[in-house]
Amino acid sequence: MKARITVTLKNGVLDPQGKAIEHALAGLGFDGVGQVRQGKVFDIELTGSDKAKAEADLKAMCDKLLANTVIENYSVAIT
Repeated sequence: MKARITVTLKNGVLDPQGKAIEHALAGLGFDGVGQVRQGKVFDIELTGSDKAKAEADLKAMCDKLLANTVIENYSVAIT
């Protein structure tokens, strides 16, 4: 079983890396780019076939290590 976890900054949290990317894109001539927000993606392969347990484990991984839930949101997708 495979899963993808996407972690993004919460709205209202400053994103200096996203702002730097935004300015770099404009400097490269890409007009029409609005706000850029950066994040991170984790692709995780799990053993077992219990989807409910996998989802619970993935959420625990995010809460304990993969995301700073004070400033970040996360989403879990199991494929």
